[in-house]
Amino acid sequence: MATDTRRGRSQGGTGGQARTRLARGAVVQAARTLFIERGYPGTTIEAISELSDVPPATVYRLFSSKLGILKALLDVSIAGDDDAVPVAERPFVRALLADPDPRRQLSGFAGITLGIQSRTEPVYRILVGAAGSDPDAAALLADRTRHRQQNQSRIARHLADAGALRPDLDEREAADIIHALMSPEVYRLLVVDRGWTGEQYEQWLKGILIDQLLPPPASRTSG
Repeated sequence: MATDTRRGRSQGGTGGQARTRLARGAVVQAARTLFIERGYPGTTIEAISELSDVPPATVYRLFSSKLGILKALLDVSIAGDDDAVPVAERPFVRALLADPDPRRQLSGFAGITLGIQSRTEPVYRILVGAAGSDPDAAALLADRTRHRQQNQSRIARHLADAGALRPDLDEREAADIIHALMSPEVYRLLVVDRGWTGEQYEQWLKGILIDQLLPPPASRTSG
């Protein structure tokens, strides 16, 4: 009987976690729709609650605030899922950082960047717009920019440690180049404003990262 009770508690706990995950997902998806349609200032917790069919009290319990929902939306958009493991710690990123071929490494990160930018572009615009009038949103934007820079600096560090950078380029300069070229602003300029396809953007990013960071082919083969 005790075993049955423990099994019941375990199943109940699992069911509760699944319901919480479904509720979080519904709120995040509803917020994405409303933020895009109405903007961040014009969207209320009550509207998100109504569209997601999640009670307001539950929304507040799960996210604390509208900014908390925006943060969760950004997290899901960056990762492509609601897994708690940060993108920078996922196996495919670790594998790329460990790849001894710098060209293959940069090509892989160009592909990852395309995926992230294509998912986050509208959400990033929402955050930038909100940051203009909301100090908390401005703090979140600054934090995300620092976080992105730190993660991208790991690429420069690995290239520098491997002796793969151009001779006239130090690690900090390489990190600045990566941060600029992989920025959401450049993606928006080329893909949203100029109408490039995702494939065009990825091929351009791959080519320019290799061109700007690595020695020319003759130099690489001569040594």
